[in-house]
Amino acid sequence: MDYQFHAGSIPLLVSMPHVGVDIPDEIAACMTPQALVKMDTDWHLRELHGFLRDMDASVLSARWSRYVIDLNRPQEDTNLYPGQDTTGLLPTDTFQREPLYLAGQEPDMQERQRRVARYWAPYHRQLQQELERLLRVHGAVVLWDAHSIASRVPRFFDGKLPDLNFGTADGASCDAGLSTAVVDLARAQAPFTVALNGRFKGGHITRHYGQPARRVQAIQLEMCQCLYMNETDEAAPFAYRPELAAQVQPLLRQMMAAAVAWVRR
Repeated sequence: MDYQFHAGSIPLLVSMPHVGVDIPDEIAACMTPQALVKMDTDWHLRELHGFLRDMDASVLSARWSRYVIDLNRPQEDTNLYPGQDTTGLLPTDTFQREPLYLAGQEPDMQERQRRVARYWAPYHRQLQQELERLLRVHGAVVLWDAHSIASRVPRFFDGKLPDLNFGTADGASCDAGLSTAVVDLARAQAPFTVALNGRFKGGHITRHYGQPARRVQAIQLEMCQCLYMNETDEAAPFAYRPELAAQVQPLLRQMMAAAVAWVRR
């Protein structure tokens, strides 16, 4: 199976496109040792969001590493942040600009097309099918795209990133009322720092599937990994800290419940 999927009973689908750690042997053979560390994985998000089973939310999470293909990029590989540095559909370097492939082993256009069909398309088919099912059942749905990142990545931003970074494509993927209900909860919770449509405005999943006119509300949350891993753990072996996770999990659940309540109103 190319992903893990649970069909829930409430109008909430949580997508985790960057949690995958598997790399097929034939691709791994072309990669550098640093690539196989999988530094840029959204570590431990399944565990962090374990409460979703109790909520009976739908959950879709990736099997394959983002180094195989980035499920949160358009298959055409257009830049989501024109003029800014970013990684593409088939990344060739890490967030630290370290090469992912051995010299001369980088994927070509034919390989890109193969990976889109083999790894990218199945995830997006399941995502679309589940959104349509939830729309039929409930008449409205929240798509919550869950991400995490090291708190300091100089390639993309200066200094430390805010703890909770929400993206709604500058309001295009989500009604303002829903984003306000969610972000106001986050801002009320000291000591977390919060940004809305800052450095991260939402990737392809948020922008493509968020269609408020159809009552599909999409919001992305890019959270600092130091909220559930110490900053020193944002490197191998990427240890999970349950005592830290317990401080942010209630807020995550409250925000998702608020989003569901908003679409049910």
